[in-house]
Amino acid sequence: DYRFRGVSLSGGDPAIQGGVTLTHDSGFYAGTWGSSIDDGGSDIYGDMELDLFAGWSGSVAEGVGLDVGLLYYAYPTNASGVDAEYFEPYVTLSGTLGPVTAKAGVNYAWKQDSLGGNDNLYLHTELSTGIPNTPLTINGHLGYTDGALAPPLLAGTADDTGFDWSIGASATVLGNVSLGVAYTGVEGPSIDGFTDDAIVGSLTVAF
Repeated sequence: DYRFRGVSLSGGDPAIQGGVTLTHDSGFYAGTWGSSIDDGGSDIYGDMELDLFAGWSGSVAEGVGLDVGLLYYAYPTNASGVDAEYFEPYVTLSGTLGPVTAKAGVNYAWKQDSLGGNDNLYLHTELSTGIPNTPLTINGHLGYTDGALAPPLLAGTADDTGFDWSIGASATVLGNVSLGVAYTGVEGPSIDGFTDDAIVGSLTVAF
């Protein structure tokens, strides 16, 4: 199930995803990431999301990391003439608090036609920690949306603000293979296969 900030973009069904990132010693990077999606037959988004991104990541102080860049969300299989693509700059700070790794970030999509002429602000924080003497990592996420992509608004209400959250665990099982499971949910009406709470599993292979 492809959950984007708590909202299913695959109709509650499994999704196939993959990406490639090129990095440079200077800290600059660029890449692409794609996923199968299900827009319920509306053809607004089609059956594929393809993201392009570029940015810089590095240390800005002792124990503090910075990641800044630009995301471009594209939907190459949507209906001809439908404007669904949009840009979203992002900034994320990271650091460690004892055994806990913490991140806090801001994503902002300015007013664009594909967002109905509105903008979208997304604030998020993540915490993760390893369990000693095990391959397990426990992680938690909390996000807040203000704008066109707010879960309650997508669910059909007039409320353009809302939280999303998840808590889960992951483990590396075979070198470059990891398994994960998370409980995720959003604020607002619960629509089956869209904005309902769900337990989502993942299988990831890294190269």
